[in-house]
Amino acid sequence: MIEYVNLDYKPTDKDLIVMYFVEKALDCNSLEKTCEEIAKESSIGTWTDISTMSADIANRLKPSTFSIDNNNQIIKIAYIEDLFEADNIPQILSAIAGNIFGMKTLNNLRLLDISFPKNIVNKYKGPKYGINGIRKLLNIEKRPLLGTIVKPKVGLNEKEHAKVCQEAWLGGLDIVKDDENLTNMTFNKFDKRIEETLKLKGRAEEETGDKKIYMPNITAKLSVMKERAAIVKNNGGEYVMIDVFTVGFSALQEIRDYIEEIDLVIHAHRAMHAAFTRNKTHGITMLALAKIMRLIGMDQLHTGTIIGKMEGDKQEVLETNKVITQSKVLGNNKTLLDQEWLNIKPTLPVASGGLSPLHVPELIEILGKDMVFQFGGGCHGHPNGTFSGAKAIRQAVDASLDGIGLNEFANKHIELKKAIEKWVM
Repeated sequence: MIEYVNLDYKPTDKDLIVMYFVEKALDCNSLEKTCEEIAKESSIGTWTDISTMSADIANRLKPSTFSIDNNNQIIKIAYIEDLFEADNIPQILSAIAGNIFGMKTLNNLRLLDISFPKNIVNKYKGPKYGINGIRKLLNIEKRPLLGTIVKPKVGLNEKEHAKVCQEAWLGGLDIVKDDENLTNMTFNKFDKRIEETLKLKGRAEEETGDKKIYMPNITAKLSVMKERAAIVKNNGGEYVMIDVFTVGFSALQEIRDYIEEIDLVIHAHRAMHAAFTRNKTHGITMLALAKIMRLIGMDQLHTGTIIGKMEGDKQEVLETNKVITQSKVLGNNKTLLDQEWLNIKPTLPVASGGLSPLHVPELIEILGKDMVFQFGGGCHGHPNGTFSGAKAIRQAVDASLDGIGLNEFANKHIELKKAIEKWVM
C-alpha cells in the first residue's frame, strides 16, 4: 500500500508545492484520510490497488502530504516535478486542480496557493514589458497610471466609441480600454473601431503632448485573436486586452507567444474569475490564478480594489498584488507559500470596479503607486461628462500625491468639486 501522507517529508527545490483548504466529508474518518485521497487522485493513484502499479513508479512519482493543520483545515502537498509537463499550464492544473474537486471524500476544497519550482519557472517567459516596461512606454515614472473603460459596455458605434476615448484622453487619463464583452459587434465592428479610436488617440497625443494608450479587447477563439492582434499592430496600437479566464489557459499561452512576436503589451481582464475565487471554502484563489498569469506572461492584471463594487478583502488583494510584483515572496502558514520568480518580470496590478475620484486617496494609501486605477462610471458619470470626469480623476491624484485633502483642492478645481457633490460618501 502506497502512503501519501508523510509528515516527516522535507520538500526539495524540485517539488511543486500546493496548499489547500480542506473540508472533509462528514462520513470521512479524518483529515489525514482525505489528504491521502487528494494526493492519490491528483497523481499516480486510483480508488483501488492495481496490478500495473510498480514500486519504481511509486518511489519516483508519489507526492507527499507533509503538513496538516487540523485546526485551520489547511494541508500542503509536495509533488515531484516529473509529474508535470513543465510548460503546460493546462496539464499542471488537470493534476492539482482537476478530479480532486469532485471527490466524495470531501465537502469543499480550495486551492490556496502554488509554489512553482525553479525548473518549471525557467520554462516560462513571464511578462515581456512588466511594470518598468509599461512605465517606460508611457513615460510615467512615479504616479499611478490612470484609465477608464468605455461605457456603456456595449451599444456605442465605432465613431461614438472613439469620441468617448478622445474625451477621456484630453481630460488627462493615460489609458482607455474596451470592456470585457465588447468584441466584434453588429453595431461596432472591431476593425473599424480600431481604426477610428487609434486615429483619435494620435490627435489626443498631439494636443496634450502625452503618451496615450488604447486597449482593444481581442478576446475570441485563438485564430481570431491572432488576426485581431495583427490588426491592432498594423494600425499603430501598442496594447491588447484579453479576457484571460474565458479564453482558457492553453489559448492564453499561445497568444502570449504570438503577441511577443509582434511586440504588444497584454492587459489581462479577469472576467469569470469569481466563479473560481469567490467561495472562500471551495475553488481556487485569485492569488493562485494571478501567479499563473505572471508565469504565462500577462503584463498587467485585474487583481481587485478592496473598495468599490467588487468583492475582495484587503488581505486577499494585497497578497495577490505582492505575489505578482515582488521578485521573491516568503510564505506564511495560512495563505502564502514561498516563491522565487528568478528572471520573471513583475506584472502590473490593476484596480477597477465601482471607483470614483473620491476613492483616490484611499486607493493610493492602500495599494500604492505601482498600479493602474481604472474608473468607468466614475469618469463618464461626472455631471459634466467624460472630459470633466477625467479631469476630476487627475485632480484627485494630484491632490493626493501633494498631500492635499480633496475638499480643499476642490475649492480651485471645479471638476473635482462637481465629482464630490455627486459621489460624496
